[in-house]
Amino acid sequence: QVQLVESGGGLVQAGGSLRLSCAASGRTFSTYAMGWFRQAPGKERELITAISWGRNTYYIDSVKGRFTISRDNGKNTVYLQMNSLKPEDTAVYYCAASRAGLIIRGDSYDYWGQGTQVTVSS
Repeated sequence: QVQLVESGGGLVQAGGSLRLSCAASGRTFSTYAMGWFRQAPGKERELITAISWGRNTYYIDSVKGRFTISRDNGKNTVYLQMNSLKPEDTAVYYCAASRAGLIIRGDSYDYWGQGTQVTVSS
C-alpha cells in the first residue's frame, strides 16, 4: 500500500505562486506515474498534469506555461509548481499514483492523497 500526503496549499492572490508537494511512502515510487488532479466546487475532478516514470509530462491547456510538474525519486516526492495563479485555479488539489508507470489521462490511478486546498483571490 502506498500513502500519499500533499502539502503546500493555501491562500494566494491572483498572479502569485504556490508549490505543492506530494510525499509517497514505499520503495517503488520511481516506477509509478504521478498525477495532479483538482476539483473545484460543483465541478468534476480533473487531471491537470502528470509525469511518467521516465519523466514524460502531460498538461491540460489551461495550465500549460503556468504549472510545472516534477519529481524527486530520491525523496519519493512529486511537486507542482504553480505560477501566475488565477481565481479559476481555486480547487482542492490531489496527487495520485499509478503502478502502470505511464501517464494515464483519466482517473484510473491506484493511490490517492487526501487533497490540499488552493484558494486564489482576485
